[in-house]
Amino acid sequence: MAKKTVKKTAKKTAKRTAKKEIKIVNIVVSTGLEKEIPLEKMAATLPNTEYNPEQFPGLVLRIKDPKTSALIFSSGKVVCTGARTLGDVDKSILSIIKSLKKLDIHVTIKPEITVQNIVAAGSIGMALNLNVLGVKLPYTEYEPEQFPGLVHKLKGTNATFLLFSNGKIVCTGTKTEAQVHEATDKLIENLLKLFNG
Repeated sequence: MAKKTVKKTAKKTAKRTAKKEIKIVNIVVSTGLEKEIPLEKMAATLPNTEYNPEQFPGLVLRIKDPKTSALIFSSGKVVCTGARTLGDVDKSILSIIKSLKKLDIHVTIKPEITVQNIVAAGSIGMALNLNVLGVKLPYTEYEPEQFPGLVHKLKGTNATFLLFSNGKIVCTGTKTEAQVHEATDKLIENLLKLFNG
């Protein structure tokens, strides 16, 4: 009599993996030009400016190349936003200094630039169940009736993420490109631990 052989098939559970794609979409910096700036004269003389002191004490200067915007205050303080690289930040500040030369204001210092915030956007390459993450992932806020993304404050960093169900992410609160990548890697590591046990 022949023996029956029974094959046991191991049940394979596919582990989730992630594929990180992230790039900087906005760098916010501040600096000081160490000169008093006549904002009314600047608004009257230069194109691409907005100045309404009754609503806001700063002048908005829109720079075409690189495409950035600067808030300029009469004290000489400047906040620049919209740059995607630190090279673009430098070009924007130089453009402001050149614009001020037209008003006979000569900035003689090399402004010290301080990065206030970097915003990066991308994908982690995996679908996310935000309802599950809203319960299992600590330091989260998820109210789908008000906003389709989950807000996650990454513990041990200054990074805050917006997570979307399609795997798209936005990272804010970092000050260097290295911090963006470190925070994103840590987020992915935490998510994979959660999903893969």
